[in-house]
Amino acid sequence: MNFLEERIKKDGIIKPGNILKVDSFLNHQIDVSLMDKIGEEFKRRFDGIEVTKILTIEASGIGLACLVARHFGNVPVVFAKKTQTVVQDDDKYMADVMSFTHKVNNHVFVSKKYVNKNDKVLIIDDFMAHGQAALGLIEICRQAGATVEGIGIAIEKGFQHGGDEIRAKGYKLESIAIVEKMDAEKGTIEFRS
Repeated sequence: MNFLEERIKKDGIIKPGNILKVDSFLNHQIDVSLMDKIGEEFKRRFDGIEVTKILTIEASGIGLACLVARHFGNVPVVFAKKTQTVVQDDDKYMADVMSFTHKVNNHVFVSKKYVNKNDKVLIIDDFMAHGQAALGLIEICRQAGATVEGIGIAIEKGFQHGGDEIRAKGYKLESIAIVEKMDAEKGTIEFRS
């Protein structure tokens, strides 16, 4: 069992509806040392890959992406936004992303100023269920002409097959912990070896 799987076993809460709550250390309250260790592990797993940008989606992917960026030479972190503000221009790449957790479709976007055809992108996110966020970010990279060098996910719900589908498309996807099975009633969790 790796360090993240151990932490999930210790502090994660399994809820009905295939929900895994890790908000005490990953996506509400953040254990910075753990996030830094995840960043170090992604650097090891993507060693030798040139990365010019880290791309994530707001909000819970931002903290993780920033710590991952440190291990890739402090490359810029760009995050897809879910809401337009008055200070943003209309020159942007857009994709639709269905959120498993929030049960809502988001129109996410990235300004064309921040991702371009010369970028070699590492996509980072805290969770993957059906893979919709990653697919949306891949679509944004496609629109920009950027190269997706890899996808790093802290926790993947393997039983929801999003990761399997993305790997089948030929992308290098690395997840630190892949949940194979959860049972809220029994409070048990099993990880993919």
